[in-house]
Amino acid sequence: MGSKAKEQTAQDDTPGAETRSGQGPSDAALAVAARAGEGWAQEALFRRHAPALKRLVFRILPSEADADDVVQDTFLTAFQRLGQLDETGAFAPWLRSIAVRRSYKVLRRRRLRRRLGFRDVPLFDPDVAVATGAPPDVVRELTEIYEAVEGLPPEERVALLLQRVEGLPLAEVAEQMGLSLATVKRRIAAAEKRLDKRLGR
Repeated sequence: MGSKAKEQTAQDDTPGAETRSGQGPSDAALAVAARAGEGWAQEALFRRHAPALKRLVFRILPSEADADDVVQDTFLTAFQRLGQLDETGAFAPWLRSIAVRRSYKVLRRRRLRRRLGFRDVPLFDPDVAVATGAPPDVVRELTEIYEAVEGLPPEERVALLLQRVEGLPLAEVAEQMGLSLATVKRRIAAAEKRLDKRLGR
């Protein structure tokens, strides 16, 4: 991805950023209260993490409707399974892993529909995915990249976006996708090879 496009999409999207500044209860405290059935704690976790989580999901499948659905499903699943979370302070990465895997399922379902001859609404909409006021050359570059990425197999697409766009370490990409480090490396390498071919590099 070109440097200008990277600058245009780069943001501090790490869920839980507020907790690092010491404002409000920690994720661990909120998760314990939410696990006990406290609705206010669940709402606080949602308000804290939903915006960044939606940006993450949107980069994987840039459809406003799909991103909203995945975020809602992710929180419902997380609150239902809070009892399975041993380390409550790890709520944010655990939440991201649920969202990543649900996004992957959406991509697989779309790919199957295409193979069966169904036509979905195109995922990428530059009016939604690119920041308002972005220079025309950045819009063109991001459009070209996302259209190329949309043609990748879902397993390669998710790994590539998490590592190259989100900037996650390979080990974290592997953890969030539930894969081995070697598998993630292979998928990213395959994705880059396909992209280079599609983009004529």
